[in-house]
Amino acid sequence: MDLGIEGKKALICASSRGLGLGCAQALAEAGCDLVMNARGPETLEAAAEDIRRRHGVGVTAIAADVAQEAGRAALLEAAGDVDILVNNAGGPPPGLWSDWEREDFIAALDANMLAPIAMMKALLPGMMARGWGRVVNITSQSVKAPIAVLGLSNSARAGLTGYVAGTSRQVAGSGVTINNLLPGIHATDRAVALDTGVSEAQGITLEEARAQRSATIPAGRYGTPEEFGAACAFLCSQHAGFIVGQNILLDGGAVNATL
Repeated sequence: MDLGIEGKKALICASSRGLGLGCAQALAEAGCDLVMNARGPETLEAAAEDIRRRHGVGVTAIAADVAQEAGRAALLEAAGDVDILVNNAGGPPPGLWSDWEREDFIAALDANMLAPIAMMKALLPGMMARGWGRVVNITSQSVKAPIAVLGLSNSARAGLTGYVAGTSRQVAGSGVTINNLLPGIHATDRAVALDTGVSEAQGITLEEARAQRSATIPAGRYGTPEEFGAACAFLCSQHAGFIVGQNILLDGGAVNATL
């Protein structure tokens, strides 16, 4: 399917690996020029060069921490006007409700709620003025079904979801859509970190922890960054202009809910 976004400019946050990289690859395959971002410059530039070589699109790589105001300012200055924004940031660490103090919640909010809101606030006016834009926020399946050990993520991402619910309806009339993609477990570094925590807590191997988690997913496996990226690219396409303010699960059926 031709997604109709060849030549558009897409900014993808935290895109040197994992789900962000999957989105960057899919948008490059659709013909978008990219602005890629991550904190680590070496991994970021390697990912950017691979995409340039494979897809022949323009790729600007900006090493910056989007959770910090200075990092966002540097990224936005380098990016300029963009047509597509994919907000993404690594999730906060797991733990118990009794573990977290105020500063832990502030850090989670900065990375997973306030940073994407700031990016939208900066870029939505230009999209609206041009009459076209796409924003996809990578959140979590925990927005639909909270995960007890991910209380920091539950809280921050739920706040972002509430913001998007209202904002998306206010900008849709200008040809701009905002939607959220809610990943379940995918084969990324985040999955390795979570499975490592389970293996250490239960005294089992990493492979056993992975098999244990896979058994809870109706699809019987972890998702891949490639299929996640394909879903993101569709939401960014010309065909998705009537999808507004939605929270779309990509979890292999793990969340057992009617709606």
